[in-house]
Amino acid sequence: MSSDMMRILELSQSGFCCSQILLMMGLEEKGTGNIDLIRTMGGLCGGVGGSGKNCGALTGGACLLSLYIGRGAEEEAEMPFSKLMMDQLIQWFNEEVGALYGGINCVQILEDNPMNRMERCPALIEQVFEKVKEILEVYDHSLSEIREAI
Repeated sequence: MSSDMMRILELSQSGFCCSQILLMMGLEEKGTGNIDLIRTMGGLCGGVGGSGKNCGALTGGACLLSLYIGRGAEEEAEMPFSKLMMDQLIQWFNEEVGALYGGINCVQILEDNPMNRMERCPALIEQVFEKVKEILEVYDHSLSEIREAI
């Protein structure tokens, strides 16, 4: 079992959801934390506010990627190729996860069975985390880098 998977299971057992876990792990890679951000990510749990809509691993992954490539201040710009990187994450998720489960919504991925959450979600979180790292690496970035305002 990978160290990422062990951390995912630990955070999951502590009651955090997919979107929160992705951001917590990303912030840990940077050597930082942000309680307000993790609370905010709770709004994506269970598919946008618990609605069962868009999977929190996808939306959380998009937020994690944006943490590294997005704009956060007036004097800052998005990283070059940010739109392309985000498109790659979304396309991958649609092709891999959407095709496997017949869609990208929580209810589809879990097949309306809450018991599937324990089996499917940790692996899905790990896949998204790895995909975000892979996309960043292709563009010579990493989760551990500290980004200065541009």
